[in-house]
Amino acid sequence: MSAIDLTSILDLLDVGNFSDSNWTCNNGDCIIVDTLSCPSTLNKSVLLYTLSIFYIFIFVIGLVANSVVVWVNLQAKTTGYETHLYIFNLAIADLCVVITLPVWVVSLIQHNQWHMGEITCKITHLIFSINLYGSIFFLACMSVDRYLSVAYFTNSSNCKKKIIRRCICIFVWLLAFCVSLPDTYYLKTVSSNNETYCRPLYPEESFKEWLVGMELISVVLGFAIPFPIIALFYFLLARTISASSDQERKSNGKIIFFYVIVFLVCWLPYHAVVLLDIFSVLHFIPFSCQMESFLYAALHVTQCFSLIHCCVNPILYSFINRNYRYELMKAFIFKYSAKTGLTKLIDASRVSEAEYSALEQNAK
Repeated sequence: MSAIDLTSILDLLDVGNFSDSNWTCNNGDCIIVDTLSCPSTLNKSVLLYTLSIFYIFIFVIGLVANSVVVWVNLQAKTTGYETHLYIFNLAIADLCVVITLPVWVVSLIQHNQWHMGEITCKITHLIFSINLYGSIFFLACMSVDRYLSVAYFTNSSNCKKKIIRRCICIFVWLLAFCVSLPDTYYLKTVSSNNETYCRPLYPEESFKEWLVGMELISVVLGFAIPFPIIALFYFLLARTISASSDQERKSNGKIIFFYVIVFLVCWLPYHAVVLLDIFSVLHFIPFSCQMESFLYAALHVTQCFSLIHCCVNPILYSFINRNYRYELMKAFIFKYSAKTGLTKLIDASRVSEAEYSALEQNAK
């Protein structure tokens, strides 16, 4: 289940007991309405409007940063230089995630209501979910690729590397699509008390199992598997680099440390709250109005915080990369040299293939 959909769980279930719930149906669609109501102790309007501002900020920064990364990679491809395929796909995934944010903001400021139709509901969710999972999967693939490239395949054919990376990227996109499909399939627009929502309506006889299952998939595929892979292979990469006599490579150890920390800081709070929500649904945690308010606020805040990674990724994996800065300068010069008279700078910025390969190896 995607990050955005998880916030609707509390609206849908009110974190109450399933035995105390009844079903309200409109046009054949049913939603659960909990019979136990809590006094409003949380100012939801202030929370949602505040988060909307942060989402807009993430949208602007993420749109600009990831667009630049995609543009530079496309320019580098046209000039004949090899680009890092994972970074390119990561930027596309993050870009598609942030592009959907304005739609979610419109829903958010209407207290998660949805007035844009069921097709828009499904398409927006599918785009968001595929690219969210894809972004995380590409980060994991990148950590493995960088370690293997430095430790084992330094002399391997570049052609073989390209073919393998392309096959892995195709597999990642297909996996992200398959993981996102079940939740998208059950999404519907449902109405209750003159309010319309975009919600997953799982089979009534196994609603609880579907709900918990999709949340567990989100935790396992979104954090429990990727984070150990990222941490392990970047640890191995840092150890390999530290054994090298190359001082520049040693300085990259600090950057590698930030790779792991940023992923942990962005995603651990959100998935911890998701697990807490699972425990609540399974009644491992007794229901209380205080817990309901906490989960409602925590899910909204941590999911917003987790999407900061869409802004951080292009900075961490591209802008501080020496090779990327070189490509950015070169792409800009090729683009505007005819108009600005910077032709001489093009020649001054050119390096030999051997030097470029060294830059690529240091980047890895």
